[in-house]
Formats: sequence, C-alpha cells, structure tokens
Amino acid sequence: MISRGKRNVLGVLVDAVDYEAATEQVVAAGRERRPLALTALAVHGVMTGVLDPAHNARLNAFDVVTPDGQPVRWALNLLHRAALAERVYGPDLTLSVLARFADEGMPVYLYGSTDETLARLIPELERMFPALKIAGVESSKFRPARPGEDAEIADRIRASGARLVLVGLGCPRQEVFTYAMRPLLDMPLMAVGAAFDYHAGLLRKPPPWMQRVGLEWLWRFGLEPKRLFHRYMVLNPAYVARLTAQRLGLWKATPPAPANDRPATFAV
Repeated sequence: MISRGKRNVLGVLVDAVDYEAATEQVVAAGRERRPLALTALAVHGVMTGVLDPAHNARLNAFDVVTPDGQPVRWALNLLHRAALAERVYGPDLTLSVLARFADEGMPVYLYGSTDETLARLIPELERMFPALKIAGVESSKFRPARPGEDAEIADRIRASGARLVLVGLGCPRQEVFTYAMRPLLDMPLMAVGAAFDYHAGLLRKPPPWMQRVGLEWLWRFGLEPKRLFHRYMVLNPAYVARLTAQRLGLWKATPPAPANDRPATFAV
C-alpha cells in the first residue's frame, strides 16, 4: 500500500497513492460513517484548478485526489520522486471500491448522468458485483441547484441508507458538487468522471498500451474531436509548459489554501 501524502502539481495538491490505499480510505470512511471527498484528476482536471484559483482551492480541500492520468503520475514522480508504478484511474478505482462495498454489505448511491445511462449502468454493476446493494439512483438535472435543493438531495441520500455516493457529473461540475455536498453527508463521495459511461458500455476504453504510455487522450479525441478539441489541443500543451516551468524552478506554483466556504450554487 502506497500513501505518501499530498504533493504539489501545478498548485493542485495530488495524493501520491496507489489503488489499495485510495480504496481503503473510502471504505474506512463508509464503515465509520464519516464524510470524505475524493476525485481522480487527469490533465484536464488539474488544469481546471490552474486556470481557476477558486476551484483550485476547492480541489485542495479534497481528502483524496488521485493521479487519474499518466501525465499526472509522471508529474508526481518527476517533481517529488513519488515512485508510483501506476496511475489511479477513476473507472478502475470505482470498481475496486464497489467490490469492497459489496463484500461488506454497505449500500451505494449513484448520482449524476442521464436516466438512459443509469438504466444501462445498474445491470452491469449488478452483473459484476451480485452482492452490491444500490440504495438509490438519481440522474442529473443539468442545471444549477435551486435554493434549499442541496439539503433536499442530502436528505434523500441519507434516507436511502447509503454509505457511499458515486458522483458522475463530468469535470469540473462533479468536483464542485462533491465539495459542496460533503458537509451535508456522513459518508464518502467519489467524483468518478466518465466511469458511469465506461461501465454502462457507452464509451470504449483504449487499448492497454495506449493507457500505459499516456495516449488515452488521443483515443478519446479521436472519438469526440469537436467536443474535446480545447481540452486536449489547448490544455495538454499548457500543462506540459507549466510542468516544465515548475520543474525548472521558473514558476513556484504555490498551492492556494484549501477552501472552506460552500459555493452559493452549483450544478446538480
């Protein structure tokens, strides 16, 4: 188990952890009925923080931020000698956590995405984990929360008996939702990115060799070039430039202090 604490990657605090350590933190929080916020960040997720100081402060308030993308793992190894042999990929971490929750009989709540995606996801999860207890399912409203709606959502989740919430709203909406809801819930929340779509069979994973060498972005760009053009053609070079500047000491990349105020509104 590797858990070497948080390290500065372009001002975003990322945990030098492996799958086992990240999974154990989520399971322990579920077992002990205490709040915990986790997200898995690839280059895009890190850059959302770099370009938005307020969001960076929210990310730095997360309990666990795993290196979802190979370039983020490489940054941890390059800048901090973390010696991580593999990334902690959100969709795979999701399965690791669900396996443990199924084994321990702790129910989970699925929040986000569309009704159609969730309708395909649930049978797949039940097939993979026959003992898994799904306490509740709620699709995204694709709009900002109305006054008091966050408390209503929290009430529904608590009433379901869930001990974990998987949040699939897309980056950075899911991170803002997770950060904002953590004070209202006595259980871990995981922002899981595209995990819902992958495990529902709506997205194809790239070949393992592309994942190993950090070319997953190229695979996804090939599938959705118009939607992902800015993410990969603009943010990827900006990430490399800033990482180089941090490594050479040309940019201090000072992490902002963790945020402690809840956003006035956020996407639900």
